[in-house]
Amino acid sequence: MMNRSLLCALMLSLSVAPAGATNLVKTYSYFSVNGRTLDDIEKQLTKNGPEVKSTGSRHPGATQMAFTTRVSYAQTANSCRIANAQVTLKVKVILPEWRRPRKADPEVRLFWDTLSADIKRHEERHVEIAKNHARELEDALKATYPQKTCEAAKAKAAEISTAILAKHDLAQVQFDRVEGVNFESRIIRLLRYRMERIQSGRLPPT
Repeated sequence: MMNRSLLCALMLSLSVAPAGATNLVKTYSYFSVNGRTLDDIEKQLTKNGPEVKSTGSRHPGATQMAFTTRVSYAQTANSCRIANAQVTLKVKVILPEWRRPRKADPEVRLFWDTLSADIKRHEERHVEIAKNHARELEDALKATYPQKTCEAAKAKAAEISTAILAKHDLAQVQFDRVEGVNFESRIIRLLRYRMERIQSGRLPPT
C-alpha cells in the first residue's frame, strides 16, 4: 500500500521539483574596449574579448550556458514514472563596452553602435536557442512513458537529456556558422539603414 504513491527523487534532486516552465537565470558581464579608430577597436576586441573553448580563440562576445535538471519519480507496485521535471538554464552574456573618447569621429561612433548592437543581438539569440532546447528537454521528460523500475526511468531520462543537449549544441554551431558567413553583408546593411535613419531625422546622431 505504501508504494502506490511513493515519490523518489533518483536522478538529480532529493526533493520534488516545483511545477512550472523552464527557469532562465541570465546575467551580463562586460569587458573594456579602448581606442579611437576602427583599427584600435578591432585590436581591442581581439585582445580583450572572451576566449571561447570550442574555437580556442577570442570573440567580440560570448554566452556561457549551464543546464540543470531536477527530476522526481513516482513509483507504484508495477512501474515508475517521471512525476515532474524542471530544467533551469543559467546563462552569462559577455559583451564589449567601448570607453569612448570625447572626440571620437562620428563615423567610428556609428560603426561601434552598429557593431555592438549586432554583437548583443547575436548573443541574445544564443540564449533563445538554449532556452528553446531547455523547454524541449523539460517537455520531453514530462511526456516519458512509465518504465518498469525507477532505475529504468532514470536511464530513460538520461538518454533523453543526452540527445536533446547534443541537438542543442549542433544548433548553436549551425547558428554561428550562418552568422559568420553573413557577417560583412549584415553589418554593411545595418550601417546603411542607420545612416538613412539619421539623414531622415528618425534617429539622432551618435
